[in-house]
This record gives sequence, C-alpha cells and structure tokens, in this order.
Amino acid sequence: MRRVDKPWGHELIWAETSRYVGKVLHIRAGERLSRQYHRVKDETLFVQAGEMDLELGPVESLEKRRMKQGDVFHVVPGTIHRMIAVTDVDVIEVSTPELDDVVRLEDVYGREGTSKP
Repeated sequence: MRRVDKPWGHELIWAETSRYVGKVLHIRAGERLSRQYHRVKDETLFVQAGEMDLELGPVESLEKRRMKQGDVFHVVPGTIHRMIAVTDVDVIEVSTPELDDVVRLEDVYGREGTSKP
C-alpha cells in the first residue's frame, strides 16, 4: 500500500495492477478536488464514510449530487466531475490503471492543465 499526500487530504493506493487500481481518497471537510475529466480512465466511486457533493458536467449546466455513506457513482471517460467534502469523507475509487489521465479544468490549488501530456 502506498500513501500519496494531496493538498485536499490523501489517497491510499491499496491495489495497482496493469488492469485496475484501487484507492481510498480521504478528503478533509471543506476541501475539493479539481474540476476534471479523464480521456481513457474509467472509475467507480463508493462513499465509505462521510458526505460529499459530486459536481457533474460543465459549469453552465452543472449538476450537484449529495453523496452519503453507501452511495456509488460510475464516472465514464469524458465526464467532467469534482468531489467536494461536506464532512471528512472517505471514498473508495476503483478504476482502470491510467493514473496520469487527468485533465484539470479548474483547481483551487493552482494545478490547472493536464497532469501528463
């Protein structure tokens, strides 16, 4: 298992193979991930504990979903999304292995752009 510190909390990568990745994202209350999408990466989110708002779509037609413990959402490639912690929240993410496939559209921590060209 490997821990990766992030400005919003941390992630624990508990499984990483050539076919899939499993993570636990710990997001501190009030913090947010970047508004982003993935070109190839396909992921499913499961709220293990806490609450978050999941923003979906472009700003001009933004949909916001309050997600609580036990809620699940499948993020298909190309879906613009952002997680915002209402309380401290732990999210289990299972995805395809393209960890560098992140196109950031907006980021409060100054990380706009594509993670890896």
